This record gives sequence, C-alpha cells and structure tokens, in this order.
Amino acid sequence: MKPRIRTYIDGFDSILNGGIPEGHNVLVVGTPGTMKSSVAYSVLYNNAINNGTKGLYISLEQKRASLFDHMRSLGMSPETVKDRVSVLDLSELRKKMRDAQQDVWIDFLQMYTKSIKKGFDYRLLVLDSLDAVEALAKFDDFRMEFFKLLKWFKSLGLTTFIITEMPGVSSPIMSSPDIWSSFGKHKEDYLADGIVFLKMEKRGDFEVQRRIRCVKMRSVRHDTRYFAMVFDGGRFQVTRIMA
Repeated sequence: MKPRIRTYIDGFDSILNGGIPEGHNVLVVGTPGTMKSSVAYSVLYNNAINNGTKGLYISLEQKRASLFDHMRSLGMSPETVKDRVSVLDLSELRKKMRDAQQDVWIDFLQMYTKSIKKGFDYRLLVLDSLDAVEALAKFDDFRMEFFKLLKWFKSLGLTTFIITEMPGVSSPIMSSPDIWSSFGKHKEDYLADGIVFLKMEKRGDFEVQRRIRCVKMRSVRHDTRYFAMVFDGGRFQVTRIMA
C-alpha cells in the first residue's frame, strides 16, 4: 500500500481510510464560498507543521499578500511555515501572458514547478486554479492536455491538489438531491485519481451548512457520504450530518 498523505481535517482521514495515497492527483471541486483554497492550503500547512513535508502553492488569480492575509485570519500563519510552504504568485505573469500561445504558457508553468523543486524539494503541490489554466492555455483538446499535465506532476513525484469551480452551478447554495452528473466541465474528473467535493447546503429558512464528500479516491476504500464541515480554532473538522 502506498504511503498516505494526511489531510489533517479532523475526522476526514478516517473517512479516507488513512489519507490520500502519495502521488495522487486530486481535484478539489466546489461551488463559490466553500473554502476550496483554504482547505487545500490547510493540507500544506498542517503537513508542514506536523511532519515537515514541504509544499508549493501556485496561485494564478489571488495575489500572495491577499492569500497570506486570508490564511492569517484563519490562524494559519505563513510565517510559521515559511521554510516549508512556498507560495508562487503567478497572477501578474498571467496578466502579461494573457495573449500568449498555449504551449508557451504550459512551458512556463512546468519550468517554474521544476526549477523550484531543484532548490526546494516539495512533495505537495496546490494549483489554484484549473479554471485559470484553462483560460490562459486555451487548449484545443482540454482532456488530452490536462492528462499530459497530470502525468507531468506525477513525473515529479508530487501529490497534487487542483482547485476547480463546480461547472454549471448558478448559486453557491444548493439543495438536495444533487443535480450533477460530472465534476468537471470537460469530464476531467475521470482522469484525476481523486475528487473531494465541497458544497453549501441550505437547512431550514436561515441556516447554511458547509459539506464535504470524497466522491472518488483510487486505491482507497472510503466512505462516499456527505459530512458536515466546520472550521473552528484554526482547524477544519467533519462530523456526521444530523437529521
């Protein structure tokens, strides 16, 4: 059995039967406001704190200063893990390369990830977000190019978390039953090793509850049900949903 990468989300690693297999490419999918970026960053942060694992967070949309301010507000100070979690801010480069050809953009992304790894041997990678990659690269065949990108990450020996918006959702607050047949606009969910889905569920007239579900995790016997997710005291926690 492959070594496992713990999420350090209280209660979620037991749902995953120990964590995420090392080397997996995992989509972190969700509607707006479901804390996708915060969940992904927390995996890097807590692995750095608890076992010294190095991680790289690539931001294509949010500036580093804005990301750091947000994480500090959640009790995850970037200064605490500055030698173990690096943030690559490509938001300005994205603006400059808005009209660049797709192969040039992907070449830049691969150049940065590989060159950083030479001096900073990170094992965990967050790519925020797949939607920004799509907008920049303008792939002719998205699934094929995405498959190549996943193979590239695997070739570096990385466990990768790729943030993406839920396709075709007009409101961040949805009610059951689920209406989605796919967790990717181009069915890229079939290519990923795992899918962690985040959503907000309306309960009654006033309450909204964040929920998390492991839709898919290859090589793992996991619970596929929804669980309530809360953030308290600087940590994410999941619990069973009470009727």
